[in-house]
Order: sequence, then C-alpha cells, then structure tokens
Amino acid sequence: MGTPTRTTCAVVGGGPAGLFLGLLLARAGVDVTVLEKHADFLRDFRGDTVHPSTMTLLDELGLWPEFSQLPWKPIERASVILDAGEAPVADLSRLRQPHPFIAMVPQWHLLDLLARAAAAEPGFTLLRRARVDGTISSRGRVTGVRWTDADGGTHELTADLVVACDGRDSVLRTGSGLPLRDFRVPMDVWWFRLPRGDQQDPAGALARVSGGRMVILLDRGDHYQVAYLLPAGDDAQRRSVPVTELQEALRELHPWLGDRVRGVRAWDDVKLLRVALNRLHRWSAPGLLCIGDAAHAMSPVGGVGINLAVQDAVAAARFLAPVLRVAAPDPAAVDRAAVRVHRRRWWPVAITQGGQRIAHRTVIRAALSGRGSGTRMPWGLRVVARLPFLQAIPARLVGVGALPEHAPAFARRPG
Repeated sequence: MGTPTRTTCAVVGGGPAGLFLGLLLARAGVDVTVLEKHADFLRDFRGDTVHPSTMTLLDELGLWPEFSQLPWKPIERASVILDAGEAPVADLSRLRQPHPFIAMVPQWHLLDLLARAAAAEPGFTLLRRARVDGTISSRGRVTGVRWTDADGGTHELTADLVVACDGRDSVLRTGSGLPLRDFRVPMDVWWFRLPRGDQQDPAGALARVSGGRMVILLDRGDHYQVAYLLPAGDDAQRRSVPVTELQEALRELHPWLGDRVRGVRAWDDVKLLRVALNRLHRWSAPGLLCIGDAAHAMSPVGGVGINLAVQDAVAAARFLAPVLRVAAPDPAAVDRAAVRVHRRRWWPVAITQGGQRIAHRTVIRAALSGRGSGTRMPWGLRVVARLPFLQAIPARLVGVGALPEHAPAFARRPG
C-alpha cells in the first residue's frame, strides 16, 4: 500500500486523544488518517492514569475485556501527610461508576490497544514516523498537512479537516495563530521512580508536605511513580548540588523508604515537567480543530489531562462524524461542527482549570513556601476525615470530571 495523499480527516498526534478520535470516526465510516511522529508507543509517559469515565468509554466501545488483561494497578484512595498527621482526601470506591478507581497502566499499552481496534476498521490509517511540519492552506482554509518520513522524504496529505492532537507544544496550533491564554503556575515537577517494598508500604496516592517540600507517591505495584514539586524555574539551581541531597530530602519526608531512595542514582533519572496551564480562546479555524493539550494544557493537579483530552475526542467524533462521512463534506458544515466541539468542551475545561488554579494558590504555593505543613491540621481536612462521604466529591471531580462524554451509538460494540 502506498503513502496516502488524500484523507477525509487528518489527525495529527497518536496519543490518547488522537487514537480515540481516529477509532470513533473510523467506526462511523469516515476515512481517517492518524499521523504519529514516533515509530512506536514504547516510551515513558508521565500520564499513565486511566480514569473511571475513560474506562466506561472502553466498556461502551467493547474494549474492556482486552483492557482488563493489561498490567494495571488500581488506585482507590488519596491521602496527605502533614506534620500534624495523615488525612484522607478522596475515595474513588464511593463513586457510582462501573470501575470506581483510577487505573495506573503504562500508556503504551492503552495506545497499542486503541491502535489495534482502529486498524480493524477499513477507513483507518496510522502513519508512524510521520513528523508533521505544518499545514497546507488554500484561500484562508487549512486543506491538509505537510509531513516528513523517517528517511527525510517530504509529503503532503490533503484533508477536509485537520485535527491537532499534538500536545501542549502543538506545531499546528502555533502555526494557526489561534489566540492562547496563559495562566501563571507556581511549580515545576520532577518525575522519577522508586522501588516499592512489601505489603506494609502505603497504597494508592499519597502526598507528603513538610518544610517547603511536597512530594506525591503513586502506587504502581512494583514501584512508586514520584512527583516532586519545586518552585517554577528552580530546576537548574537545584540540580547544581549532588543528587544525594534529593535522596536525603526523600528520606526525611518518608523515613520508611530507607535505602530505596538510592533508586535515584543520578540526576539523569529525574525528568523535568515544566508545568503549563493555558487554553485557546477559539479551538478552531477554517479546516482546523484543536483538542486535548493542543487546545488546553492542564496542570498535573489531579492528573486529569488525559481524561479531558479523551472526552474532547468523544465530543469531536459525535459532532464531526455526521458531516464527514458523506461523499463530499461541505466545508461550512465541517467548520460549524468544529465550533460546536469548542462550545461543548470549553466550559468543563474552564471549570477544571479554575479548580487547578485555586489549588495552585491555596495549596501548592503554601506547601512550597513552608506554610502548608504546620502542626495543626487544616479545618477542611478535619471535616473530610470526620465525614468520609465527602471524600466522594474530590473523587468525582478527578475521576469523572465536569462533563463526562459517552460513546456515540455508531461507535459502540458489545464487550
């Protein structure tokens, strides 16, 4: 089969949003091509969380039996340890959901699952090692993309619609000129792994705040995925000291880790996430739609970025499929459908980002300044501890979100 030069919908980026959208549109009978710049999905991802609403989607798409066989670890509860003691924060097991937990699963497994399911549809094409360099335009309308293959060969793919799912550093969004609103963030995040010990080690998600430091442990079964928060812009300065200082800080925060802090052997083991929080004022231009991180970069607070991107993809498929699966899509109808995606999804994004901004101001800034770890437990945490049913509120905000989307009828399959 030769390299395609024409498709109905070109989806740029083979992450969760891009592959969910490609799968759903293909099941609607739309000719769709996903362009992914890497050769495979075997990479370390920070976002390895699959939320209850996403697992409900997998149910509806008939993919739960296959997903259930993947090596995932459920997280049901989140708590925080201050100098005043430990307090519960969220309990996902209280959710009235088919899968009331967050599944920690290597993201490449999820992406492979979606790619296999999409490949079973006759109208789906996945181009790997396809680096998209920009768009093709005609008379003020995006009409396709230019891309480069692994050998340096350049190609053009024309399309009735291009959907940017290429992340928070989206090439297509940057080239579109769509106005972007940025919000200030107080922190960056170091990501690394530490070995997990026996059954006595804490399970679930655990935040520790003390002395101007905040570290979050996510239980992955055989190891912890660790997020160590630091003030924005402090990475270079903090790496100027031996990595043993990080080890000692971890041991002070969690003495039970013991020698396992040596799992961070060198600074190369510590990956930096420069936190961004922003969203587009408009998600679309003629012939172009941005969704997921390309439309709204999320803070890591709550780990909701992937969930929101997937919900965007489902909403996009619902509005786009009827206008794209016809023999000759009407450009005006396609653009109206893209605007409907923005109108549907902007407010749950704005609500979620508003909650993240509040958390930045009231929790993270206090924690990193040393004001969030006093010897007295904050009243809010005391109330949640005394009234456990309240733990379902943050669990729903994180696990389900403000506007969960459900698979359209054309995409559903029996499980």
